[in-house]
Amino acid sequence: MKKSKIVRLTRKWHRYLGVILGIQFLLWTAGGLYFSWTNINEIRGDHLKNTPPIIPKDISYISPKDFLNNILVKNDSLLSLKLTTILEKPIYRIELSNKGKKQVMLINAENGKLRKPLQKKEAIQLAKNKLNVESQIIKIEYLTTTGNHHEYRNRPLPAYAISFNEPANTTVYVSTEYGNVQTFRNNEWRIFDFLWMLHTMDYQERDNFNNLLLRTFSFLGIFTILSGFSLYILTSKELNSKKTRT
Repeated sequence: MKKSKIVRLTRKWHRYLGVILGIQFLLWTAGGLYFSWTNINEIRGDHLKNTPPIIPKDISYISPKDFLNNILVKNDSLLSLKLTTILEKPIYRIELSNKGKKQVMLINAENGKLRKPLQKKEAIQLAKNKLNVESQIIKIEYLTTTGNHHEYRNRPLPAYAISFNEPANTTVYVSTEYGNVQTFRNNEWRIFDFLWMLHTMDYQERDNFNNLLLRTFSFLGIFTILSGFSLYILTSKELNSKKTRT
């Protein structure tokens, strides 16, 4: 194949791929700028969170042995057991596996009695206690399902989404079964999540770096760069004049 034809084909592919990939490269760069110039702690809402309450030490706690045997008879296995608090009351949070499904139980750490999942008023109070600023509640939602694009995706349900006005400007998600605040979501996080989706090119669940689209664009990106180098070598007057003199 003649050199001029190779140059034309290379230039053609380089130009078309440059237009297609240039858009994605721009999105990758915009995302990278946002990620590098923002504070991840503010995106997560860590600056608005109160420290976890101290578990009191002057309480006569019941031993987990007193209730675990009865619980395990009805379940396959124990996944975890944690001593924590719910609205300043000591609680054992137990995760169990029952026929492949995870279940959560809350046990009063003082008397061993089963605690019911959080009610609406308790969830609201828990969300307020977690915030380190005074803020007015503007919306409350009870979630039983979430889609792949929901900001509370892949987290325990049911849950209450409690949205606060300024200065918090944050939605606090409280799990009724776990009896705790699962996560904070604010506008900075939502921008981050959107740009992260464009960055990974996973438009379903955001976090799959092994998806075919990303692999294809990465491969075409390398091809575009190599075609640019090839064009420089093939059309460089300086390099070609040296070859001619040789």
